[in-house]
Amino acid sequence: MAGWMQGKRGLIMGVANERSIAWGIAKAMADEGAELAFSHQGEAFGRRVAPLAESVGSDFLLDVDVADEASMEAAFAALADRWGSLDFAVHAIAYSDKAELTGRFVNTSRANFQTSLTISCYSFIEVARRAAPLMPQGGTLLTLTYQGSNRVTPFYNVMGVAKAALESSVRYLANDLGPDGIRVNAISPGPMKTLAGAAIGGARRTYRQTEMNAPLRTNAALDAVGGTAVYLASDYGRHTTGEIIRVDGGYHVIGMPQRENI
Repeated sequence: MAGWMQGKRGLIMGVANERSIAWGIAKAMADEGAELAFSHQGEAFGRRVAPLAESVGSDFLLDVDVADEASMEAAFAALADRWGSLDFAVHAIAYSDKAELTGRFVNTSRANFQTSLTISCYSFIEVARRAAPLMPQGGTLLTLTYQGSNRVTPFYNVMGVAKAALESSVRYLANDLGPDGIRVNAISPGPMKTLAGAAIGGARRTYRQTEMNAPLRTNAALDAVGGTAVYLASDYGRHTTGEIIRVDGGYHVIGMPQRENI
Protein backbone atom coordinates (compact mmCIF):
# COMPACT_ATOMS: atom_id res chain seq x y z
CA MET A 1 0.00 0.00 0.00
CA ALA A 2 1.21 3.51 -0.77
CA GLY A 3 -0.77 6.70 -0.35
CA TRP A 4 -4.19 5.05 -0.10
CA MET A 5 -5.43 7.92 2.10
CA GLN A 6 -3.64 10.77 0.33
CA GLY A 7 -5.75 13.92 0.32
CA LYS A 8 -8.24 12.59 2.89
CA ARG A 9 -9.00 14.20 6.24
CA GLY A 10 -10.49 12.44 9.21
CA LEU A 11 -11.34 12.51 12.90
CA ILE A 12 -9.98 9.86 15.27
CA MET A 13 -11.93 9.48 18.52
CA GLY A 14 -10.77 7.31 21.39
CA VAL A 15 -6.97 7.34 21.52
CA ALA A 16 -5.87 6.81 25.13
CA ASN A 17 -2.23 5.83 24.61
CA GLU A 18 0.10 4.18 22.10
CA ARG A 19 -1.52 0.76 22.69
CA SER A 20 -5.03 1.96 21.85
CA ILE A 21 -6.74 0.39 18.86
CA ALA A 22 -7.64 3.93 17.80
CA TRP A 23 -3.93 4.76 17.71
CA GLY A 24 -3.20 1.72 15.55
CA ILE A 25 -5.81 3.00 13.12
CA ALA A 26 -4.53 6.59 13.29
CA LYS A 27 -0.95 5.50 12.63
CA ALA A 28 -1.97 3.40 9.62
CA MET A 29 -4.11 6.24 8.25
CA ALA A 30 -1.28 8.75 8.66
CA ASP A 31 1.24 6.39 7.06
CA GLU A 32 -1.02 6.26 4.01
CA GLY A 33 -1.17 10.05 3.75
CA ALA A 34 -4.28 11.04 5.74
CA GLU A 35 -4.50 14.33 7.63
CA LEU A 36 -5.87 13.73 11.11
CA ALA A 37 -7.72 15.46 13.92
CA PHE A 38 -7.92 13.81 17.35
CA SER A 39 -10.52 14.04 20.07
CA HIS A 40 -9.86 13.44 23.76
CA GLN A 41 -11.82 13.91 26.97
CA GLY A 42 -10.25 16.23 29.51
CA GLU A 43 -6.76 17.58 30.10
CA ALA A 44 -5.24 14.33 31.36
CA PHE A 45 -6.04 12.44 28.16
CA GLY A 46 -5.14 15.53 26.16
CA ARG A 47 -1.61 15.39 27.54
CA ARG A 48 -1.34 11.75 26.44
CA VAL A 49 -2.75 12.31 22.98
CA ALA A 50 -0.82 15.49 22.09
CA PRO A 51 2.61 13.87 21.54
CA LEU A 52 1.06 11.00 19.57
CA ALA A 53 -0.79 13.46 17.36
CA GLU A 54 2.38 15.46 16.89
CA SER A 55 4.25 12.33 15.82
CA VAL A 56 1.91 12.00 12.81
CA GLY A 57 2.01 15.71 12.01
CA SER A 58 -1.25 16.77 13.64
CA ASP A 59 -1.87 19.77 15.86
CA PHE A 60 -5.66 19.48 15.65
CA LEU A 61 -6.93 18.31 19.06
CA LEU A 62 -10.50 18.60 20.27
CA ASP A 63 -11.65 18.19 23.86
CA VAL A 64 -14.92 16.27 23.52
CA ASP A 65 -17.34 14.71 25.99
CA VAL A 66 -19.58 12.48 23.86
CA ALA A 67 -22.25 12.49 26.60
CA ASP A 68 -22.57 16.28 26.32
CA GLU A 69 -24.40 17.63 23.27
CA ALA A 70 -22.86 21.09 23.56
CA SER A 71 -19.38 19.57 23.58
CA MET A 72 -20.17 17.52 20.47
CA GLU A 73 -21.64 20.54 18.73
CA ALA A 74 -18.54 22.60 19.44
CA ALA A 75 -16.20 19.87 18.19
CA PHE A 76 -17.90 19.43 14.84
CA ALA A 77 -18.24 23.19 14.44
CA ALA A 78 -14.45 23.41 14.90
CA LEU A 79 -13.96 20.73 12.24
CA ALA A 80 -16.22 22.64 9.86
CA ASP A 81 -14.42 25.92 10.55
CA ARG A 82 -10.92 24.53 9.98
CA TRP A 83 -11.46 21.95 7.25
CA GLY A 84 -14.91 22.60 5.83
CA SER A 85 -15.40 18.92 5.07
CA LEU A 86 -14.52 15.48 6.40
CA ASP A 87 -13.67 12.23 4.61
CA PHE A 88 -13.86 9.82 7.53
CA ALA A 89 -14.49 9.54 11.25
CA VAL A 90 -13.30 6.72 13.52
CA HIS A 91 -15.33 6.10 16.68
CA ALA A 92 -13.37 4.02 19.20
CA ILE A 93 -15.25 4.97 22.34
CA ALA A 94 -16.85 2.69 24.91
CA TYR A 95 -17.44 2.78 28.64
CA SER A 96 -18.96 0.75 31.44
CA ASP A 97 -18.46 0.77 35.19
CA LYS A 98 -15.52 -1.57 35.80
CA ALA A 99 -17.21 -2.94 38.91
CA GLU A 100 -19.99 -4.35 36.72
CA LEU A 101 -17.60 -6.15 34.37
CA THR A 102 -16.52 -8.70 36.95
CA GLY A 103 -19.80 -10.06 38.35
CA ARG A 104 -23.02 -11.44 36.86
CA PHE A 105 -24.86 -9.74 34.01
CA VAL A 106 -28.15 -10.12 35.85
CA ASN A 107 -26.89 -7.63 38.43
CA THR A 108 -26.40 -4.83 35.89
CA SER A 109 -27.67 -1.61 37.39
CA ARG A 110 -30.12 0.64 35.57
CA ALA A 111 -27.72 3.59 35.81
CA ASN A 112 -24.77 1.70 34.34
CA PHE A 113 -26.94 0.16 31.62
CA GLN A 114 -28.01 3.61 30.50
CA THR A 115 -24.49 5.04 30.72
CA SER A 116 -22.95 2.09 28.86
CA LEU A 117 -25.46 2.26 26.00
CA THR A 118 -25.24 6.05 25.77
CA ILE A 119 -21.46 6.23 25.54
CA SER A 120 -20.75 2.96 23.74
CA CYS A 121 -23.57 3.06 21.20
CA TYR A 122 -25.60 6.26 21.03
CA SER A 123 -22.47 8.39 20.76
CA PHE A 124 -21.74 6.73 17.38
CA ILE A 125 -25.19 7.65 16.12
CA GLU A 126 -24.59 11.23 17.21
CA VAL A 127 -21.16 11.27 15.55
CA ALA A 128 -22.80 10.03 12.33
CA ARG A 129 -25.51 12.68 12.47
CA ARG A 130 -22.96 15.46 12.95
CA ALA A 131 -20.34 14.12 10.54
CA ALA A 132 -22.70 13.45 7.64
CA PRO A 133 -23.23 17.14 6.71
CA LEU A 134 -19.43 17.47 6.46
CA MET A 135 -19.33 14.68 3.86
CA PRO A 136 -21.06 16.20 0.82
CA GLN A 137 -19.00 14.00 -1.52
CA GLY A 138 -19.48 10.90 0.60
CA GLY A 139 -17.21 9.43 3.25
CA THR A 140 -16.66 6.69 5.79
CA LEU A 141 -17.76 6.15 9.37
CA LEU A 142 -16.01 3.42 11.36
CA THR A 143 -16.54 2.04 14.83
CA LEU A 144 -15.14 -0.83 16.89
CA THR A 145 -17.00 -3.81 18.24
CA TYR A 146 -16.23 -7.23 19.78
CA GLN A 147 -17.54 -10.79 19.52
CA GLY A 148 -19.21 -10.43 22.94
CA SER A 149 -22.00 -8.75 20.97
CA ASN A 150 -23.33 -12.07 19.70
CA ARG A 151 -21.62 -14.74 21.81
CA VAL A 152 -21.56 -14.83 25.58
CA THR A 153 -18.11 -13.82 26.78
CA PRO A 154 -17.30 -14.13 30.50
CA PHE A 155 -17.40 -10.80 32.33
CA TYR A 156 -18.24 -8.77 29.21
CA ASN A 157 -21.75 -8.38 30.56
CA VAL A 158 -23.55 -5.15 29.63
CA MET A 159 -20.84 -4.27 27.12
CA GLY A 160 -22.01 -7.23 25.04
CA VAL A 161 -25.48 -5.71 24.91
CA ALA A 162 -24.02 -2.30 24.07
CA LYS A 163 -21.92 -3.75 21.23
CA ALA A 164 -24.94 -5.65 19.89
CA ALA A 165 -26.82 -2.34 19.77
CA LEU A 166 -23.80 -0.70 18.13
CA GLU A 167 -23.63 -3.35 15.40
CA SER A 168 -27.33 -2.96 14.70
CA SER A 169 -26.80 0.80 14.52
CA VAL A 170 -24.07 0.25 11.92
CA ARG A 171 -26.58 -1.51 9.67
CA TYR A 172 -29.32 1.10 10.10
CA LEU A 173 -26.89 3.97 9.60
CA ALA A 174 -25.46 2.29 6.50
CA ASN A 175 -28.95 2.19 5.03
CA ASP A 176 -29.80 5.76 6.05
CA LEU A 177 -26.57 7.30 4.77
CA GLY A 178 -25.91 5.10 1.75
CA PRO A 179 -27.79 7.38 -0.67
CA ASP A 180 -25.39 10.16 0.41
CA GLY A 181 -22.38 8.04 -0.49
CA ILE A 182 -21.45 7.53 3.17
CA ARG A 183 -20.30 4.05 4.16
CA VAL A 184 -20.73 2.79 7.71
CA ASN A 185 -18.79 -0.23 8.99
CA ALA A 186 -17.41 -1.76 12.18
CA ILE A 187 -14.19 -3.63 12.83
CA SER A 188 -14.30 -6.48 15.34
CA PRO A 189 -10.80 -7.37 16.60
CA GLY A 190 -10.18 -10.20 18.97
CA PRO A 191 -9.15 -9.34 22.55
CA MET A 192 -6.26 -6.89 22.68
CA LYS A 193 -4.03 -5.63 25.46
CA THR A 194 -5.45 -2.12 25.70
CA LEU A 195 -6.41 0.19 28.56
CA ALA A 196 -10.09 -0.45 27.85
CA GLY A 197 -9.64 -4.21 27.59
CA ALA A 198 -7.85 -4.34 30.94
CA ALA A 199 -11.03 -3.14 32.65
CA ILE A 200 -12.82 -6.41 31.87
CA GLY A 201 -12.54 -9.16 34.45
CA GLY A 202 -10.52 -12.19 33.32
CA ALA A 203 -9.00 -10.22 30.42
CA ARG A 204 -5.69 -12.09 30.54
CA ARG A 205 -7.37 -15.49 30.40
CA THR A 206 -9.59 -14.40 27.52
CA TYR A 207 -6.55 -13.14 25.61
CA ARG A 208 -4.67 -16.38 26.21
CA GLN A 209 -7.59 -18.66 25.30
CA THR A 210 -8.24 -16.80 22.05
CA GLU A 211 -4.59 -17.01 21.04
CA MET A 212 -4.50 -20.74 21.77
CA ASN A 213 -7.67 -21.59 19.86
CA ALA A 214 -7.95 -19.18 16.92
CA PRO A 215 -7.20 -20.89 13.57
CA LEU A 216 -4.18 -18.61 13.10
CA ARG A 217 -3.16 -19.13 16.77
CA THR A 218 -2.74 -15.39 17.20
CA ASN A 219 -4.58 -12.38 18.54
CA ALA A 220 -5.10 -9.24 16.51
CA ALA A 221 -2.25 -6.76 16.09
CA LEU A 222 -2.64 -3.00 15.95
CA ASP A 223 -1.20 -2.70 12.46
CA ALA A 224 -3.60 -5.35 11.14
CA VAL A 225 -6.60 -3.51 12.56
CA GLY A 226 -5.17 -0.26 11.22
CA GLY A 227 -4.72 -1.73 7.76
CA THR A 228 -8.31 -2.95 7.74
CA ALA A 229 -9.48 0.57 8.63
CA VAL A 230 -7.37 2.00 5.80
CA TYR A 231 -9.01 -0.34 3.31
CA LEU A 232 -12.52 0.54 4.51
CA ALA A 233 -11.89 4.29 4.43
CA SER A 234 -9.99 4.27 1.14
CA ASP A 235 -11.47 4.30 -2.35
CA TYR A 236 -10.97 0.53 -2.49
CA GLY A 237 -13.67 0.17 0.15
CA ARG A 238 -16.21 2.31 -1.70
CA HIS A 239 -18.65 -0.59 -2.17
CA THR A 240 -18.41 -1.98 1.37
CA THR A 241 -20.96 -0.79 3.91
CA GLY A 242 -23.05 -2.19 6.76
CA GLU A 243 -20.36 -4.78 7.52
CA ILE A 244 -18.77 -6.10 10.69
CA ILE A 245 -15.22 -6.95 9.61
CA ARG A 246 -13.55 -9.44 11.94
CA VAL A 247 -9.81 -9.21 12.60
CA ASP A 248 -9.49 -11.96 15.19
CA GLY A 249 -7.28 -14.67 13.72
CA GLY A 250 -10.44 -16.53 12.70
CA TYR A 251 -11.57 -17.18 16.27
CA HIS A 252 -15.19 -16.38 15.40
CA VAL A 253 -15.49 -19.57 13.30
CA ILE A 254 -14.49 -21.92 16.15
CA GLY A 255 -17.17 -23.89 17.98
CA MET A 256 -14.92 -25.78 20.41
CA PRO A 257 -11.31 -25.49 21.66
CA GLN A 258 -8.62 -26.88 19.39
CA ARG A 259 -7.92 -30.61 19.85
CA GLU A 260 -4.69 -30.00 21.69
CA ASN A 261 -6.52 -27.85 24.24
CA ILE A 262 -9.36 -30.22 25.08
